[in-house]
Amino acid sequence: MNSRSAIFVFAFLVILGVPFLLRPSAPSMANAREGVPRLVIITPHVTQISTEFGQAFEQWHKSKYGTDVLVDWRGPLGTSEIIKLLQSQYTAAVRGGRIAPDGSCPPGTVDYDLAFGGGSFDHTRLRNGEGVNISVKEGDKTVDKPLPMSVPAGFSQAQLDEWFGENRIGSGLLYEPEQYWIGTALSGFGIVYNRDLLRRLGLPEPETFEALTDPKLQGMVALADPRQSGSIATTFDAILSNYGWEKGWRILREMCANARYFTNSSTKPPIDISHGEGAIGLAIDFYGRSQAQAIAKPGEDPATVRVGYVDPKGTASVDADPISLLRGGPNPEIAKRFIEFCLTIEGQSLWNFPRRTADTKDGLGPKQYELRRMPVRRVMYERYADRLVDKVDPFTIASTVKPAGWRSALGPMMGAFAIDNADIQRLAWRRLNEARNDPTFPTDALARMETAFYAWPETTDSDGTSVAFTEQTFRAVRDIWRKPGAQRRAEITYTIFFRDTYEEVIRIFENARELARGK
Repeated sequence: MNSRSAIFVFAFLVILGVPFLLRPSAPSMANAREGVPRLVIITPHVTQISTEFGQAFEQWHKSKYGTDVLVDWRGPLGTSEIIKLLQSQYTAAVRGGRIAPDGSCPPGTVDYDLAFGGGSFDHTRLRNGEGVNISVKEGDKTVDKPLPMSVPAGFSQAQLDEWFGENRIGSGLLYEPEQYWIGTALSGFGIVYNRDLLRRLGLPEPETFEALTDPKLQGMVALADPRQSGSIATTFDAILSNYGWEKGWRILREMCANARYFTNSSTKPPIDISHGEGAIGLAIDFYGRSQAQAIAKPGEDPATVRVGYVDPKGTASVDADPISLLRGGPNPEIAKRFIEFCLTIEGQSLWNFPRRTADTKDGLGPKQYELRRMPVRRVMYERYADRLVDKVDPFTIASTVKPAGWRSALGPMMGAFAIDNADIQRLAWRRLNEARNDPTFPTDALARMETAFYAWPETTDSDGTSVAFTEQTFRAVRDIWRKPGAQRRAEITYTIFFRDTYEEVIRIFENARELARGK
């Protein structure tokens, strides 16, 4: 090898190695010691949460049990990525014979002890063994059955009652009754907004989801795509369920008509709104409040910061943010202790107490980062309300309306009437509001515009029959979608339908104006 080639190879290796040299160590693994047991946690949580909970648990474990432990964090990863990764590990273990037909397996069968964070929807997928099957003998037959990836945590009912009291938050649960998952925090899904821009538009701070439909907000609403973001899908689903089929869909359509964009990342709207790239949007409470904190001046009152966040009372979706004990993890006993720690007063104080100072005598609260999450235990709001950074009680604002079962319609319909027809929907919306605000506009023409703008397509079954999209017929429509290739074909048809109806709105408007000019 000549000197020029050697230099090239050396430079190439340096480039490859720089990311590994600069990569930060996992929060609690930087000083790993030989012989100290590791607790391996896979999580969607940001590094600030990992840092606070990792350090606090290690100290608590040493104090209570007299032994050291090291927390090894794997993440942050998206919940869909986590589930796929776990599915692959359990499927490989089943195929390799490391998991018995009854589900029993030795510690270390998989690499992870706990799945920490995400919504109850995703942790229920773990409990249901989605995508993982194991062969079981039933008489003379062998059948495949789902294998739960999580296992019951095994706490006594007395302990659960002490932590949670009633197992209820709004219409949801705080823990899965068999303990396949247990909530450690609560997630709200609400509205993030820019106070300066709303004042400039002459609009009040929002209190309900209907605020996002105001025509003054055209081009100023920041939204995520429900086909890409589970959190935004949860928010849209809550709007539908709480407002009902007719009004709920109307709110979603008008909200989307005001949209500036539809992003695939639910973290983008709060950031853009704080920069003035949007006036209002939907977000998880943690993202909205954290962004407000990030731009706040030292000591600034959260009520005056440029970015605000609100959970609309009575219609907000509030969901448990759980932890699941994984089947066959390396250290199940230490994993159970971590769950226990998360539900102590000390662990709960990490979520929403201010950072500790020299004046903090009881040692409660985070050391470095204010996490701005809602604790799951009621006692935190009853006994420590004055210590919470965010003065909100999720148990009083959570909607008690159960999901209506329409979530599966969000992707197909919102993709067609809004996301894939965004430009023409916005133009049709502008024309409709111009007509509404013009007292001389013909009432019959306006009525036809309204009918066209809010129209719904029919769905054609394989036998040629057509089914309307209504509350009463939705199950039939959903059954058609479940047939091979049917949903994709329907989505194409829907997109064409909505494009045509929006063009009809614009055409009616232009014809009415032409007639008015000709008189």
